[in-house]
Amino acid sequence: MLPQLYRHAWMDEEIEAFRAQARRYIEREMVPHLDGWRRQGFIPREVWRAFGELGFLMPELAEEFGGAGANLAYQLVVQDELARAEVPANSAVHTIAAHYIVDYGTEEQKQRWLPKLASGELLAGIALTEPGCGSDLKALRTKASKDGDHYVIDGAKTFISNGYTANLLVVAVRTGGPGASGVSLLVLETEDLPGFRVGRRLEKLGQHASDTAELFFDGVRVSADRLLGEQEGQGFRQLMSQLPFERLMLAVPAAAVIELAVALTVEYTQGRKAFGQSVFDFQNTRFKLAECATLAHVVRSFVNDCIQRLLDGTLDDEAAYMAKWWCTEQQGKVTDECLQLFGGYGYMAEYPIARLYADARIQRIYGGTTEIMKDLIARRLGA
Repeated sequence: MLPQLYRHAWMDEEIEAFRAQARRYIEREMVPHLDGWRRQGFIPREVWRAFGELGFLMPELAEEFGGAGANLAYQLVVQDELARAEVPANSAVHTIAAHYIVDYGTEEQKQRWLPKLASGELLAGIALTEPGCGSDLKALRTKASKDGDHYVIDGAKTFISNGYTANLLVVAVRTGGPGASGVSLLVLETEDLPGFRVGRRLEKLGQHASDTAELFFDGVRVSADRLLGEQEGQGFRQLMSQLPFERLMLAVPAAAVIELAVALTVEYTQGRKAFGQSVFDFQNTRFKLAECATLAHVVRSFVNDCIQRLLDGTLDDEAAYMAKWWCTEQQGKVTDECLQLFGGYGYMAEYPIARLYADARIQRIYGGTTEIMKDLIARRLGA
């Protein structure tokens, strides 16, 4: 069996104790409800309220805003444990949205929103992607027109994670002319907000417990103090600034799922008999599992190195892009190889390997596709 963790310098005793607490809570309070959440298509918002009250939602926030003042490794450990338990990445989206406010919000905005984001009273989403232009922020058409001391928002968004359950949204809007310089971010509390409407909850290939929705803004009127920061036209820069951390928020779960897939497959093949012996005893099975175990080890080692560099302040954008595309590609490869070793049972949704396989596919798409990551890396190579 693969060890669940590979030791690294950033894993001190306090982090390990925190990990153990998070794992116990997730296994006790979340895992038993996962099947029901998958069937209904979302995790109820109040689940994250309880998660936040115990300090698992935003441990890296300063104490004055309701966090523990921990380093970012604590948040990545939470994402590791959620992925290991098959809980989808709703809290990762919440965290990324909160970090825009941490880095760019005014003091008043931080005081208004961060404590509620830490406690889970507010669940956040990020409304970027639009019908017709995808995630191309330079081409976005949702418009926020200034009207005195208010903005009036008109437009639509699609593929929005937490779109159904979130009650706070960081929304990319056009406040100026064409291109990146005309993009701003507005922070909206959406409960009972006139003109705001959640459309369809979209049916997906995988990640069935994670809600993804269409959003519509029809003359939504909000105070101008909802502009993130104090100056229009900064939205593109604000979004791009978080990339290394955001990419690790996807690479870490990839490592966790790869390890889980290998462990489940070793257990299954050792117990499954075929032609008078266990499936594990066939040479092909052993070779395939050896390959998958090697990939699991290399992925985890790469991720741990990136986490250390993130904590040291030396993680460059290109390394984060590499971690995002390569680790998620290995996640797809390993879950596919492991599913094959389950035979027909691997295609049955009641077996975790089938869910891991389906859930893994989006990892190569959201947060920047594999192709976009490679293009960004290549630009630096040619510079």
